[in-house]
Amino acid sequence: MAVDPIGEDLKAFLAADPDGPVVMLNLLRFAEGGRESYARYGAALRKTFLPRYGGEVLYAGDGGPALVAEQGQEWDAVLLVRYPSRTAFSRMVADPEYQEVSRWRTLALEEAVLQPTIPWAGK
Repeated sequence: MAVDPIGEDLKAFLAADPDGPVVMLNLLRFAEGGRESYARYGAALRKTFLPRYGGEVLYAGDGGPALVAEQGQEWDAVLLVRYPSRTAFSRMVADPEYQEVSRWRTLALEEAVLQPTIPWAGK
């Protein structure tokens, strides 16, 4: 299963609205023992990379039992992270220092969804 964005997906992501703010939805399913590795990644993200690129964690929490979902669609954790622009997010994931620590994220996850969200008009 894919857990990291790839080049073609990032190009399409940037083409949508490179300068507008974006909130990234993260749905995470941890590999065996992955929470510790993800915590290490998360600490580096909050300490170094979010401040460097203007990002902010809006919400982070554990997933509970799904009320409406197909079998196997529950997630271990959910995060919402706001970035000032899609360009800022892309620059962060291209940063060589970020790529070094993102390996902890890759090792931590069995499956993930990373989806940009767009605010509804007037909200």
